[in-house]
Amino acid sequence: MLNFMNLNNTLVTIIGVIFTFFATFIATAKLKEFLPHDQGRAFAVDGAKSAGKPRGAGIIFVFTFVIGALLVTHLSVEIAIYLALVVIEMFTGYFDDAAEKPWGELLKGLLDFAVAIIVAISYIVFNGSDVTFAIFDTTIKLHPVVFAILTVILVWASINVTNCSDGVDGLSATLTVITLASIYALDTVMGSSDDFKVVIVMFIVALLAYLWFNSTPSLLLMGDAGSRAMGLFIAIAILKSQSPFMYLLLALVLIVDGGIGLVKVSIIRATKVNIMKNITTPLHDHARKKISWSNTQVVMRFAIIQIVVSVIAIYLIQM
Repeated sequence: MLNFMNLNNTLVTIIGVIFTFFATFIATAKLKEFLPHDQGRAFAVDGAKSAGKPRGAGIIFVFTFVIGALLVTHLSVEIAIYLALVVIEMFTGYFDDAAEKPWGELLKGLLDFAVAIIVAISYIVFNGSDVTFAIFDTTIKLHPVVFAILTVILVWASINVTNCSDGVDGLSATLTVITLASIYALDTVMGSSDDFKVVIVMFIVALLAYLWFNSTPSLLLMGDAGSRAMGLFIAIAILKSQSPFMYLLLALVLIVDGGIGLVKVSIIRATKVNIMKNITTPLHDHARKKISWSNTQVVMRFAIIQIVVSVIAIYLIQM
């Protein structure tokens, strides 16, 4: 009976994977011209080359991901909340993508903060406030308020560093696929919930279908609709692993690439001094402008670095 149930679940997951990939692929191909079009990014390296391309494709792959997840997951209240929040975060980005005048940083920051608070409360209610340091095989219980504060920081940071890393064809989606696959491997090693592992698979598959169109030279862009939803989902996925500090390793390249720009701007605003004037941010623009890497080199080399870091991290856990 157990073997039959496992076989049935496997078949359902395979069908879900096939559906999610082709639903994303077909929907993207058919609907891309209905998306808002990019105006070109004045401050990005080669930003003018993006002008005129469909933008905001995140609205497509987020919805196909959610449908795929609903088809294959034993839906719980907790997972339903997370899926709803991913959709909400996607819409905050999509409306910004579609707006004639981009939303201000304050408004987007407040929306991210609100979503982060809901994630923190939801996670604590359904999972408690235990934190596992996977590499050291140690679990501690944090005070719920401390856990909530750290979770809000994690979610806000993940949304924004992922958003800042979206500037080279295929880069942020490729890094997100690697990070989510690494979290899936972490969940497998740690024996975490199979239900959310399936949700991770659905997100990866939707992103792979999107990458078919976004690989260099891209036919369309995910926009904030995609990058902000990706950042939120990464944060939720690493929380569900119960090893949230592994985010620092499994999303290292996203953190460094997008985070340096956030740090640079914060220092300038706080001190009026630009101590990173020789560093172009995000870091992928520095690689293209100062080191003369091509777009393909940036994607491949950043991906290789993250794969190596993730492999080492997972290996250390198993030792």
